[in-house]
Amino acid sequence: VGGRRVPGPALALLLLLCPPPSPACPAACRCAPGEADCSERGLREVPWSLPTNTSALWLGYNFITVLGPRSFPALPGLRLLSLAHNRLELIHGRALLGLGALQELDLSHNLLTVLTPETFLPLTSLATLNLGSNRLGELEPGVPGALPQLRALLLQDNPWVCSCGILPLWRWLSHNREKQCFSLPEKRSLQCRAPEQLNKYPIMAFGDESFRQCQETSLSSQHYITFFIIGPFSFIASIFFCTFMGSLIVFYHSLRRESHCWRRPRVCRVH
Repeated sequence: VGGRRVPGPALALLLLLCPPPSPACPAACRCAPGEADCSERGLREVPWSLPTNTSALWLGYNFITVLGPRSFPALPGLRLLSLAHNRLELIHGRALLGLGALQELDLSHNLLTVLTPETFLPLTSLATLNLGSNRLGELEPGVPGALPQLRALLLQDNPWVCSCGILPLWRWLSHNREKQCFSLPEKRSLQCRAPEQLNKYPIMAFGDESFRQCQETSLSSQHYITFFIIGPFSFIASIFFCTFMGSLIVFYHSLRRESHCWRRPRVCRVH
């Protein structure tokens, strides 16, 4: 101003004291300090231009079907995320990157059938996870196992298939239900949907004896790998062993015949 130039260090100091403004609230959302309410707006994807200081994001009652890689903008202070009552069918393994401060995640009332542990690895601070009212028939124990701060896990109203496939989840629940720092709300609502004879049977009412057959017959991937490696080697080794033993027998009979001929040469000439 007035032909004067602001020194470089002074300009840098001014930029630090006056950081660029946060992105404006998306047109489809209603924003308040620290909160963005984007629910019931007919959204099919997560709005990208959210204020960076957002600590609570409500995206319920929309039409979001897929969360692709990095579905969320940089929200370092986000503590609560609700995606309840959408049409979620798939969550990519890198969809939740950058949400390390998240403490509560609501994925209830969606169409999820499969969840992978890698999806939840970025959520190192998550304490509450709601997976109720989805289409989960089983759940890998690695999913809650990927959340070191987890305190509450809601799994009710899913079509759980009570076969050997649910054994890992049952083990995990049985191991964690006695922890004082862990609560499993509405345990009685965790009921089997299939097979038909176990419909509405409480999952936590099973005991070790219920899975005895699974424990006896189930093989881990390491077992199968071992079989695939040892099988061909043992087959080849058996061929070499039989060949070696056959050669020894032939050699032994040849020696006996030569010794016999050396002692009784007339007999050998006749034959």
